[in-house]
Amino acid sequence: MKRYEALASEISASIQTGVLRSGDRLPSVRQASASRGVSPSTVFQAYYLLEAQGLVRARERSGYYVAPGVRQFPPEPDMASRPPDEAVALNVSELVFEVLQSTMAHDVVPLGSAFPSPLLYPLVRLGKVMAACVQKLDPWGTVDDLTPGHAGLRRQIALRYLADGLHVHTDEIVITNGALEALNLCLESVTRPGDTVLVESPTFYAALQALERLGLNAIEVPTHPREGIELAALEHALARHQPKACWLMTNFQNPLGSLMPDSKKKALVELLTRYQVPLIEDDVYGELYFGDKRPMPAKAFDTEGLVMHCSSFSKCLAPGWRIGWAAPGRFARRVARQKLITSLATSAPAQAALAAYLEKGGYDKHLRRLRHALQVQQAQFAQALGQHFPPGTRATRPAGGYFLWVELPDQVNALEIHRQALSLGISVAPGPIFSAKQDFANCLRLNYGHVWDERTERAVATLGQLVRAQANR
Repeated sequence: MKRYEALASEISASIQTGVLRSGDRLPSVRQASASRGVSPSTVFQAYYLLEAQGLVRARERSGYYVAPGVRQFPPEPDMASRPPDEAVALNVSELVFEVLQSTMAHDVVPLGSAFPSPLLYPLVRLGKVMAACVQKLDPWGTVDDLTPGHAGLRRQIALRYLADGLHVHTDEIVITNGALEALNLCLESVTRPGDTVLVESPTFYAALQALERLGLNAIEVPTHPREGIELAALEHALARHQPKACWLMTNFQNPLGSLMPDSKKKALVELLTRYQVPLIEDDVYGELYFGDKRPMPAKAFDTEGLVMHCSSFSKCLAPGWRIGWAAPGRFARRVARQKLITSLATSAPAQAALAAYLEKGGYDKHLRRLRHALQVQQAQFAQALGQHFPPGTRATRPAGGYFLWVELPDQVNALEIHRQALSLGISVAPGPIFSAKQDFANCLRLNYGHVWDERTERAVATLGQLVRAQANR
């Protein structure tokens, strides 16, 4: 973290643990600067961040004080999941469709949405770049590199990999219609109907839908809410079930928000290499980190081309443009062929516009603003959960992304909460849609990627009332 973020984090911890209480005065900027050995500017930035998080308030000519009503964040979940060690035929699409339909209306508070607010993205600037690109588009450019994608965009993506220390050749990259197409193409390239695929527990519902569509069986593997899939359980599943692929999110997993440490990613790739099982790595949230450095993907540790890395610009730059990609290692030719016989190509104007935007610069500046907004909103959201939800509630505190995984008291039914909340104009994502066997009956995934305002705060308070009512039955 930067110095001001570290200072803000330390003060936040003191507030959450009760060392600093509501109404207490923070040290003056001069005092904090002298005692901490940092510049007054660093202290001001830390106090501004705490004010944005709702933890402190400024009083004119008096200083900064702990805000009234500040409460502790809910404790984090600390146990890995324990799914059954058996193959499961999928039947989740109907439930997922029912839930997703509820997030599409504008008059619904979108706590169950899979997307952050579109207002967080430079869509006006992207539109101007698109307009300029369309006017100058070479007619032959619409057919050159039709299936692998726009050469300039693939080069820019390869440069992003290089900046993170990965050498990925442009010829390996296949541009797709969003990351979901990339993931599906990778899955289709290494499996046949009846095969078994390993997934996390809980896992992204679209992974379950993809397996269901292709007639594949799922093995859910125990997963920790902070550090991701358990490697000992994964090795047991590899030996017992002989899967054809493994579909994981190593960075800010959806729905848990878990972040696998680099040492664990390295061990993961070594384990899968030993069994020669391809890893389909879904890394769409990797750019949304809150620390000082982007977390490495598992692909960084791949020496044999077994990691099929997939990502997109939908979550970090251009929602709705549906531009993603796959870097599928040794399977690049198979994925390109699969792309050719399914959707053939991806929008040429959108690819050209994104390539031009990345070439001109400004992407990293946008990402810094986006990460800051999401980090502030997470703290505001977590504080509201601590204030409005009943004892026994636990919530993850991810180091990136925009989802919280909330474990409610055991007697609370998340599907019932979903239906009650929807009748009041609030969407949530209930835990059962993230499980092949529709487990996690008392869990919710909540989206903090929308601006924290009075409407959102009322929605969280209402949700807390619904949960309390069920917990007290």
